Amino acid sequence: VEFITTVTTRPQRAREKNNVDYHFVSRESFQRMIENKELLEWANVYGNWYGVPKQPVKQALDKGRDIIVKVDIQGAATIKKILPQAVFIFFVPPSREELVTRLKQRHTESSFDLALRIKTAEEEIKQLPLFDYVVVNKRDEIDLAVSAIEAIITAEKCRVTPREISLSVD
Repeated sequence: VEFITTVTTRPQRAREKNNVDYHFVSRESFQRMIENKELLEWANVYGNWYGVPKQPVKQALDKGRDIIVKVDIQGAATIKKILPQAVFIFFVPPSREELVTRLKQRHTESSFDLALRIKTAEEEIKQLPLFDYVVVNKRDEIDLAVSAIEAIITAEKCRVTPREISLSVD
């Protein structure tokens, strides 16, 4: 399985590593990537740009690799239009209270931004039918989430009619 690192213009957080958690780029670089058609999808989220670089996705798919791309609801909907055979997994915290706790512990949002993120999350959960699977991501139990993802990948590989996924780069 290959994890595709997405691109963002937002500031890097203390524990994040550039080119691991995200490719952190300037707004100008991001705009050039859009103009050069280097992104599979992109969106402005909470005032910052996020996008999925097209080339690593194509390279991994061409090699027959399974890939994981972390995107929001809007990104998933866009990618589903481009790659309708792709498998989509919705990750949720075990409760609304846990979501609020996690957001507060990041210390990255103002009270206004925190309220906006919570409201957005409540709206996003309504988009669950867009996805093929749901995984509950419990605190301190990442191994269970990983096992669920592995089970999904195994189930998909055992399908009688496998999903054929390919990407052409314009």
